[in-house]
Amino acid sequence: MCFVQALLPPCGGGIFQNIECGENSASEKLRFVNFHRGFNAVGFGRCRKSLLRPITAKEDRESIISDDGNGVPKYKGISVNKLNCVKNEPDSSFTNHPAAFSGKNLSDLSTNGNSKNILWHECPIQKLDRQKLLQQKGCVIWITGLSGSGKSTIACALSRSLHSRGKLTYILDGDNIRHGLNRDLGFKAEDRSENIRRIGEVAKLLADAGIICITSLISPYQKDRDACRALLPKGDFIEVFLDVPLAVCEARDPKGLYKLARAGMIKGFTGIDDPYEPPCSSEIVLKQQQQKGSDCMSPNNAAEKVISYLEKNGYLRA
Repeated sequence: MCFVQALLPPCGGGIFQNIECGENSASEKLRFVNFHRGFNAVGFGRCRKSLLRPITAKEDRESIISDDGNGVPKYKGISVNKLNCVKNEPDSSFTNHPAAFSGKNLSDLSTNGNSKNILWHECPIQKLDRQKLLQQKGCVIWITGLSGSGKSTIACALSRSLHSRGKLTYILDGDNIRHGLNRDLGFKAEDRSENIRRIGEVAKLLADAGIICITSLISPYQKDRDACRALLPKGDFIEVFLDVPLAVCEARDPKGLYKLARAGMIKGFTGIDDPYEPPCSSEIVLKQQQQKGSDCMSPNNAAEKVISYLEKNGYLRA
């Protein structure tokens, strides 16, 4: 059995000492520790050049390797597999380190998309704890409608009104997100779907944090909105449809985009040469009639209608 005394930096990681390197005899070739952030591997002499001083092997150490019952040797909570790999965390306690990397937990590793060998790590502070702290319930208010329907204006009015009530909100505006997170995406159908998917995942995280997340997006396709709804617990995705006719939106044309689309200078513009699929079962519909003289719902009135829904369904209290 070979006992390895780890070195101090500079090997790229924290300070690690007293790492058991497996069932090696003293006659075997001296092994080395290859340090990475959060991971130690007693490898096959791969990092000799990165060491300033050689690692010394010591025999007849009083401590021995124990077995966890599955044939996986361990030393004080640190697991050693058949390839002599040791995993722990920088500056972690050997005596209190959980057997998180023992063979019994390998079955918990999963694959999600292109991410392989990943493990969900639970935290003792959960959504209910955060909601109790904030005295509100995290949810996603998904405002959808044509360009020029007033989504961003209503989102800001809603956020301002909730803020005045002492409630924590955050707005994910479609244009704003494309300045950063989604700046690599265009407006093709597949890019639009990915744009909505990413925003849906971020909205889910914000809701899990106990925040009332308000999204302001055209989100023209029903399947993409449904996919975002499926990310959240039942009731936590509140779809708000701004049912404003195309003629009204085009008459407003606050960004001048309809004019460019009509001139053929913008391709794939929603409502002109790309479809908008109206929601089938929105929780809230804010409808504006096209006829002259009809009442036009102000942003504040629209915000109050959403707030009434939140109050009725218990989202403004923990």
